[in-house]
Amino acid sequence: MEDGFSSYSSLYDTSSLLQFCNDDSASAASSMDVTDRIASLEQRVQMQEDEIQLLKSALADVVRRLNVSEEQQAMGSRRGPTKARPMIATLPLRPTVNNGNVLPKKGTLPSPSGPGSRKDTSTPANKSTVRRTNSNEHVGTLTRKDSGESKGNRTRAGSTGSNSSGKRSDSKQRDPVFNAGMRRVTHCKEEGYVRMYLKGRPITMYMPKEQVDSYCLEARAELPSNKLKLDWVYGYRGRDCRSNLYLLPTGETVYFLASVVVLFNVDEQLQRHYTGHTDDIKCLAVHPDKITIATGQVAGTSSDGKLAPHVRVWDSVSLNTLHVLGSGFFDRALVCLAFSKSNGGNTLCVVDDSNDHVLSVWDWQREDRLAEVKCSNESVFAADFHPTDSNIIVTCGKSHLYFWSLEKGTLVKKQGLFEKQEKPKFVLCVTFAENGDAITGDSSGNILVWGKGTNRISHVIPGAHEGSIFTLCMLRNGTLVSGGKDRRLVSWDSGYQQIQTVEVPELFGPIRTIAEGRGETVLIGTTKHFVLQGSLDGDFIPITQGHTDELWGLAVHPWKPQFLTCGFDRQVCLWDSSSHQLIWTKSMEDSAQSAGFHPSGAVVAIGTQTGRWLVLDTDSKDLVTVHTDGNEQLSVMSFGPDGNFLAIGSHDNYIYIYAVAENGRKYSRVGKCSGHSSFITHLDWSVDSQYLVSNSGDYEILYWIPSVCKQVVSVETTRDIEWATYTCTLSFHVFGLWPDGSDGTDINAACRSNDKSLLVTGDDFGKVHLFSHPCSQFRAPSHVYGGHSSHVTNVSFLYDDSYLVSTGGKDMSVMQWRIV
Repeated sequence: MEDGFSSYSSLYDTSSLLQFCNDDSASAASSMDVTDRIASLEQRVQMQEDEIQLLKSALADVVRRLNVSEEQQAMGSRRGPTKARPMIATLPLRPTVNNGNVLPKKGTLPSPSGPGSRKDTSTPANKSTVRRTNSNEHVGTLTRKDSGESKGNRTRAGSTGSNSSGKRSDSKQRDPVFNAGMRRVTHCKEEGYVRMYLKGRPITMYMPKEQVDSYCLEARAELPSNKLKLDWVYGYRGRDCRSNLYLLPTGETVYFLASVVVLFNVDEQLQRHYTGHTDDIKCLAVHPDKITIATGQVAGTSSDGKLAPHVRVWDSVSLNTLHVLGSGFFDRALVCLAFSKSNGGNTLCVVDDSNDHVLSVWDWQREDRLAEVKCSNESVFAADFHPTDSNIIVTCGKSHLYFWSLEKGTLVKKQGLFEKQEKPKFVLCVTFAENGDAITGDSSGNILVWGKGTNRISHVIPGAHEGSIFTLCMLRNGTLVSGGKDRRLVSWDSGYQQIQTVEVPELFGPIRTIAEGRGETVLIGTTKHFVLQGSLDGDFIPITQGHTDELWGLAVHPWKPQFLTCGFDRQVCLWDSSSHQLIWTKSMEDSAQSAGFHPSGAVVAIGTQTGRWLVLDTDSKDLVTVHTDGNEQLSVMSFGPDGNFLAIGSHDNYIYIYAVAENGRKYSRVGKCSGHSSFITHLDWSVDSQYLVSNSGDYEILYWIPSVCKQVVSVETTRDIEWATYTCTLSFHVFGLWPDGSDGTDINAACRSNDKSLLVTGDDFGKVHLFSHPCSQFRAPSHVYGGHSSHVTNVSFLYDDSYLVSTGGKDMSVMQWRIV
């Protein structure tokens, strides 16, 4: 315990704190006026609270470590996944939620309604005292970036003709596509095929001869005995979110990506994950106790319908959900969250993304809304409580800065007066000085100081930065640190004189948020999705990084624990799944769409959105060759198992075949396979590299002899072919993966494990599904896993089936799952 405590002492200088607390001269000095004495007392109390906090955090970390060691012992003593023992004695006796379902307090009955709907935060929306500008008509298009029109522009299945129009919303009601007892799948025993209907189109899938007599459509498929556990999340969301990076006293850095909150212990290279959310997380706040965390999400869609935006308050030690706030009250999304500082963190302020950007204040432990008010018609970027007065909240955003005071259940607004100072277009961030002054950073590059308790400017640092100031952070020693679009990290003393400036390298991008680290270190989140660790003197090391645009390409190394990702940000990244480190990254001229390794692992082929494709050396990332086929996106790059052919599936309906020589370094075009009437979505090779099967956007299944680019139409030839991979989503061995009522574009990717026992899919609702393979029974059951908040664009098992990797489209995340 002593070791644990000492490891945190670098966070707070306890000796100086005790010295300060024993020094009576501060309050005895006759020359100090009353306000200064009060400020001094407030500071002393704050430091004592920090000391208590330190003890709490040390205890919390001991509990967490005990939990981890128990879990490891349990896993060592018997095979298969085991859960750590619940920490009944050590955790606070608050109602908790496991896996997103609220568990009631002792003596109360569970609510019959589903997760998150309980008691619905005591004040339903229709009792709201704020009358919102009606924004419901916009919800469908604005709740999340990848719904609605953007999904219609999707780059894979469902982007031509009518296939993508009016998706999902009424697909379950449009069932009368086939009359045989309204079933969507039929079985013809005589000819040995199963016929499935997608959007009214019949898809005939022939089974192997040996199964013709024994196959029964009504037989029940079994759930796989294996499960998935989220092991690692690659990336960080810095492009469009603020104040979302903090260091907990336990040594864990906390941030979010997609619908996962990551707790990353950099020293131990361990990640833990809070997965209670169902869609994009947009804001995060840490309670003064440094254990409780609040996170807010956008409204979303699932296969069952719409998901309401809400706030989840959870315990960072146990990862249990303690409270769910505002389901049915908030609109569109949540943009700002902050706990109060001075009243033990009992209240939480929240700003949503409705037309009026409603500011609400909650007693989060009672799930009671204390007040709400229309904040602004314009964007709101930050909201925070005053450090010594929990009735004062400051909000800022586009052309506004407001000081709110909570008086008898009502929020009263005072507008910040810029007077002689030119009013900035955006006030982007706010923090507080030790004496209670508010400090703001704006789009003009100025830092303004607002006197405590007033709405007037008391000090100006003009031109503190070139361009927008995105973040301000007040360190424990009273140093103010600012960062912004100019990539400069500037520190200021208590008199607002510049101490020093350091520039973050251009590779990392502008500074989005700053957090105080251990000792002298600071953490920086950038708009290019890096989290950097360093000091105010410079020397920044990335501790996590990720893609910055939509992500589709994924390829796994044939014999190493490595995988490659590429996307619309024109970056190709090779990752090590064991160390979770980036091995190399290479910039390209075009947006990347697909990738595939040569069976030797020596080279990897990258397909782009322009018809160009490149081959890179896996070790040196050097360019081996460049070719162009057509002028549309290349959806699939797939080498034959013997390494002698490369098949390229294009959006121009053709499959281009190349002969490959010299271990993947020489390519000569054989021809193109012509026959599909829509774009190519998936390709698989036969084990002997003699045959190729393809799926297209209009649900065709065609077979080919690639060496001569000829289509094979004989059922007897194709039905017994053994396939090296199963990435095609339409075939007899996998058709059970399609959910009832699917329109044919819901499943983006599939992959069979190398031991042939599992099948995994990625769908449009951010879910990864794990099935048993073969999956040839209608509506096969699956284990379902959330984490992504956008359509899951690709999934693949590593060469040894130790891990599964999934990529999110617009959530830009890469997730690695352990198979347990």
